[in-house]
Parts: sequence; C-alpha cells; structure tokens
Amino acid sequence: MAEYDVIRFDEKGLIPAVVQDADTGEVLVLAWMNRQSIEHTYRTGRVTFWSRSRNELWEKGATSGNYLELVGIYKNCEANSFLVKARPKGPTCHTGNVSCYYRRFDPATDLPPESAG
Repeated sequence: MAEYDVIRFDEKGLIPAVVQDADTGEVLVLAWMNRQSIEHTYRTGRVTFWSRSRNELWEKGATSGNYLELVGIYKNCEANSFLVKARPKGPTCHTGNVSCYYRRFDPATDLPPESAG
C-alpha cells in the first residue's frame, strides 16, 4: 500500500471536505468529516459532517430538508482532504444561498489588523 492510500485524519480525527455540486461544479461548502460521518454518509446516501462546535454528527438537511445527495467522495493526492460531489436538494448555506461562497473577499476591508507583536 502506498503512503497516501490511507486517509490521513488530523489530530482530532477530522478531515476537511469541500462539497461541490456534481452537476454544475459550483463549490457549496467546506465542512469537516470523521470516520463516523463518512460511514453515515455512505450508509444513508446523504452527506453528513462532524460539527466541531456541537461535537456531534450533522446530517446536512436533517432539520431544513435541504440535504446533499451523495454522488461520490474523492481524496486528494496526499489523502488529507476530500472533494465530495453531491446533488443539493435546496440551498446549501444556512443563509438560504445556494452556496456558502457568495461574498467576494476584499483584502482592504476583510483582513484583520496585524498585531503589534
């Protein structure tokens, strides 16, 4: 087995997962997965994450109905992040937007001030 065949979770047992609309290619959200959320995703066909703030499984759409239907999960070349291709059933972002990436970044106003350090 090659060095990068087995998934490389971080020290908390998590791996970042970028979710992409399987049909349009639009990036929808960045979230975190662990072994439990991956297994749940494959068992149910609905993309499930690990909520770092609530410390529990988070099946996207469980309360809103706006779930993500799994198409496939791909690992990157170093096996330390995922690209999850899915078909969204409703908006992905909690704001009601299709994607969480709807605001353009402006370094002049969006960067925090440098510390005097």
